[in-house]
Amino acid sequence: MDLIVKENNLAVWGKQKFRCAIGRNGFVAARAKVEGDGMTPIGRWIMREVFYHPERERPPLTLLPTLPLRKEDGWCDAPDDPEYNRQVLLPYGASAESLWREDALYDIFVVLGYNDDPVAPEKGSAFFLHIASPDFSPSAGCVTLAREDLLTVLRGADKESAVYVAPSPW
Repeated sequence: MDLIVKENNLAVWGKQKFRCAIGRNGFVAARAKVEGDGMTPIGRWIMREVFYHPERERPPLTLLPTLPLRKEDGWCDAPDDPEYNRQVLLPYGASAESLWREDALYDIFVVLGYNDDPVAPEKGSAFFLHIASPDFSPSAGCVTLAREDLLTVLRGADKESAVYVAPSPW
């Protein structure tokens, strides 16, 4: 089953509807996506694996591969680096985002299969499905859900599940 992300901050999972947030600058065609543009790419993105913060969360119930975060986990966002859009260990020699955060946004997150097979420089990195901020403020481009809604999605997700960003009506 797919989590379908629509306009008006709405995500649909089967018969359930959830409030969500997307990138601060809205949706963009995947071919036009650029690193740091604050936009959410349109398309169908497979749920690859789930990470959780072991000091704050138990492993979520899901059929997806699940891994505990480590303090040194990061994600490379340097387009000219060979590890661009890949998990890295911090400190890292190029620009990389820390996945071990003070806030709860990455306490549980799903790595989505965007720009990863193959990786194209400048086309965007660290595209995740993660916990929304308390006020559902826009993300840097990720799709976000309330913690309990994310856990609901994970309980029903399997290796075929994806986030389908489809802002246009169908």
